Amino acid sequence: MADWLLGLGIAAGCLAASWGVLLLLARRLPPGILRDLAAFIPDCLTTVRRLRKDPRVPRRAKIAVLIAGLWVASPIDLIPEFLPVIGPLDDIVVVALALRYAGRQVPRDVLLTAWPGEPRLLERLLGPAKPTTTTEPP
Repeated sequence: MADWLLGLGIAAGCLAASWGVLLLLARRLPPGILRDLAAFIPDCLTTVRRLRKDPRVPRRAKIAVLIAGLWVASPIDLIPEFLPVIGPLDDIVVVALALRYAGRQVPRDVLLTAWPGEPRLLERLLGPAKPTTTTEPP
């Protein structure tokens, strides 16, 4: 029994160490598309958490972003994470679709306030802002 626990502890330590190395390498990436992609999923998770707590977000949008957050956190994926480059692709697609859906129901300034990353990434994901139409009395 002790050998089994020791092996489990070593495996957990190796996993934690590999995550630490990946985080250090991601922080050293030069500015550009690779750095933006490395920060995309953590930024999405932070946005999901912030939107879930915001009272200005409708319930349907909260449910959509919560499902996207659970999808990212879930160990079950359509594309296994260990595959280089395409591993996190299903997570990115689900989060992007949920944010686009929320972007149609939540005011853009609320989304931009909740987004911790570079605002241009979220703007690009959401597409051009719809012009607000105001009706003036004749």
